[in-house]
Amino acid sequence: MKKVLLFILVILVLAIVVIAMTLGTNNDQVVTFNYLIAQGEYRISTLLATLFGVGFVLGWIVSGIFYLRVRLSLGRAKRKIKRLESAQTKQENQESRPTVASATK
Repeated sequence: MKKVLLFILVILVLAIVVIAMTLGTNNDQVVTFNYLIAQGEYRISTLLATLFGVGFVLGWIVSGIFYLRVRLSLGRAKRKIKRLESAQTKQENQESRPTVASATK
């Protein structure tokens, strides 16, 4: 299942890259791009590819941070469940064992 999902993801990324390249080759005009620090003159194709790449990387970083947070939370919850289950089994074992005073009666 993971291989199929990975294959679909790779095909999707390749399709997006091909579309971005196609749009980039049809747009050879030079535009002025103003950003916070300075401004520059770039071809629309270069600007499109650069901004697409930056957005893609930022999206993966944000998704990775949220995924990591969820995985860490899941690990903590599993450890807590194990600890509580072991405490419960210890308590059940102590309750089921007869004490010395009740055995002599």
